[in-house]
Amino acid sequence: MEQPAPPAAAGPPATPGSATASAHDSRVELRVNGRDHVLDLDNRVTLLDLLRERLALTGSKKGCDHGQCGACTVLVDGRRANSCLLLAVAQDGSEITTVEGLADADGTLHPLQQAFLDHDAFQCGYCTPGQLCSAVGALREAAAGHPSHVTCAPTAADTSRPSVLTAEEIKERLSGNLCRCGAYNGIADAVADVAEAQSPAAASGPGKDVIA
Repeated sequence: MEQPAPPAAAGPPATPGSATASAHDSRVELRVNGRDHVLDLDNRVTLLDLLRERLALTGSKKGCDHGQCGACTVLVDGRRANSCLLLAVAQDGSEITTVEGLADADGTLHPLQQAFLDHDAFQCGYCTPGQLCSAVGALREAAAGHPSHVTCAPTAADTSRPSVLTAEEIKERLSGNLCRCGAYNGIADAVADVAEAQSPAAASGPGKDVIA
């Protein structure tokens, strides 16, 4: 009596980039904190999970995971974004900066990092990386003349000159970043000091409540 053929041996598990995995994976090229990375990623992976789980950049924190707390804020091509809401594959070719990439290569702190220390602008520190990246983005936006709700309606904004960063402007521009410890006053003061130092009008010594 003819014996049935033995079952075929199972092949090796699918790896990223293989024919089996290609339907769900994509190759992505990113520049993160000045370093180039070529990665095979599941199309569903968020930028936040990529940074934390694949690149071991755990400074960016997972807070609400719904884009509501700002703890995961990073800079994407210089603009701040909630990394928990971004698919990593959609950032192909982008330059990403996390809190680990703010300091200079020699370890010199970014002015905002130093200002946060000087003003005790944190307690537990969980939200601090997102606060810092958001503040960097906010200062760039103001310098480029981007309006906020406090400034005026976008259609009436004068984008030919930097926005004036009053205390209310700083609070509005950073309102997407929450701090459970309530260190908001120190955060606002730290951002105000750096904004004043970076302002072309700094030599005239504007007050902390009106920072050009």
